[in-house]
Amino acid sequence: MALRNAVLAALLEGEASGYDLAKGFDASLANFWMATPQQLYRELSRLEAEGLLAARVVRQRRRPDKRLFSLTDAGRAALREFTAEPPRPGAVRDELLVKVQALDDGDPDAVREFVAERASWARAKLDRYERLRARLLDGRTEEEHLRDAARVGPYLTLARGIAFEEENLRWCARVLAVLDARSGARPPHGGVAPDRG
Repeated sequence: MALRNAVLAALLEGEASGYDLAKGFDASLANFWMATPQQLYRELSRLEAEGLLAARVVRQRRRPDKRLFSLTDAGRAALREFTAEPPRPGAVRDELLVKVQALDDGDPDAVREFVAERASWARAKLDRYERLRARLLDGRTEEEHLRDAARVGPYLTLARGIAFEEENLRWCARVLAVLDARSGARPPHGGVAPDRG
């Protein structure tokens, strides 16, 4: 998937500046698509040049002028075409998993620390997602929101992000428990544990 489609989808929420879009990406789309602010600004310029976005300048007092972007009819048509195409299968590329794979001949203490950091990061993301979920529900039950909201896509993708981080926490807890249980019986580096029987 190209960044362009994620940007077009983000603008379904309404007109936004590049800054607002970057914050929105971090809050709602980061669970499935990462982009730096610089990448977003370049993509906004490209999409505007292609006629998929329109921009207007808003004059501000004591601050630089800002540009607000919105979808054009051509942008909405591009999104419709994108949603009709079959998605490519996803692939996990996670350096931490490679470190865990190699920990038996590597530095288990360092890997343990990295897994604990990942758990902390996942917990913080999950907390942020739960706050966003509460804002989206705005006092309604999930069933009421899914039945009555004008748009359900943002909630459904957020639910996937929540489930992903919950699973990250479960996996990290499992890895840490295994490493803690093995820490007393760890063989010398690269060696085999002595036979105690």
